Amino acid sequence: MILIVDDTPENLISLKKVLEKHDFEVDTASSGEEALKKVLKNEYVLIILDVQMPGMDGFEVAEAISGYSKAKETAIIFLSAVNTEVKFITKGYSSGGLDYITKPVDMGILLLKVKTFYRIYEQSRKLIEIQNALLDEIEYRKQAEHKKDEFISIVSHELKTPLTSVKGYVQLLARSIDKGDVGTVKKHLHKAQMQLEKLNELIADLLDISKIESGKLKFNKQHFVMDDLLTNIIEVMHQSNPDFTISKTGSVKEPVFADEMRIEQVIINFLTNAIKYSPGTSEVKINVKLEHDQVYVGVRDYGIGIGPEQQKSVFEKFYRVEETSPHFQGLGIGLYISAEIIRRHGGDVGVNSTLGEGSEFYFTIPLHSAAEID
Repeated sequence: MILIVDDTPENLISLKKVLEKHDFEVDTASSGEEALKKVLKNEYVLIILDVQMPGMDGFEVAEAISGYSKAKETAIIFLSAVNTEVKFITKGYSSGGLDYITKPVDMGILLLKVKTFYRIYEQSRKLIEIQNALLDEIEYRKQAEHKKDEFISIVSHELKTPLTSVKGYVQLLARSIDKGDVGTVKKHLHKAQMQLEKLNELIADLLDISKIESGKLKFNKQHFVMDDLLTNIIEVMHQSNPDFTISKTGSVKEPVFADEMRIEQVIINFLTNAIKYSPGTSEVKINVKLEHDQVYVGVRDYGIGIGPEQQKSVFEKFYRVEETSPHFQGLGIGLYISAEIIRRHGGDVGVNSTLGEGSEFYFTIPLHSAAEID
């Protein structure tokens, strides 16, 4: 927007008409005091400022404007019919003006100058936008690099832990076999198997990350019944977590078209996290329902909960809630993989949580494929 400041109404009207005819947005002020009030409230690309005015003259107005942090970069063109001597023109520039035009004003020249200032303004604005975008990109890359380094460190630790355990149990097995202690052999075999399962899950997650990054994550979509899948998952989870009660509310008996194994992977991830982050509790609920041809599955726990800021980032790659809770271990990729699986099914993921009261991680997927709807 352009602000024209002149105490002569005829000058204001004529300049305003000419500029508006060329699609410029124009505001006016009839005194220096009024101009300063408007500068405080509005943002202007250019101020066309008459020098000779009662009260505050144009030079005083320009000097006052230069003291405003909001408007100090605003371009000013001085107009003067009286003060045309070199010393006054010099004063105009020293007061913060970028140009000085004597009256009577040649409208053609004024328009060229206005267009030039606007072009410079647009170029400056674009340069600032590019600069800010570059700074944001640099900051993003710094954070990504930090997360990557942290992830590699965590992966090394998480992979080394079960490998060390398996190595220890194998050594114990060798001693127990020599002693003929069958009971101890079975116990060590069971513990070694558990560590190998953990190692297998870690490697599977890392492979999924690689497939997601390379665009090679494939799906085998078929019809299956969500209720049947949940019943099987609950049974398996009960066996590995006998101290937890996992119950289901709601029902979806209509066949859903999706990759059953991948949806199972998501639900198990939600359940595993619900149990992991619920120390001192013994109950997890699965909520399932059908809404407008969308299957909703939510896993509700009564554990430590997640703060509002963490909720914004919890599905991001390498993000770990346990960064602020050292008691919990993990790679920080399970929820990211789950979110990618659901999104690539055309669904959504989310979380509702309150610190100290628990969380409900949920997803929705279409009941039917797009081909079936067509």
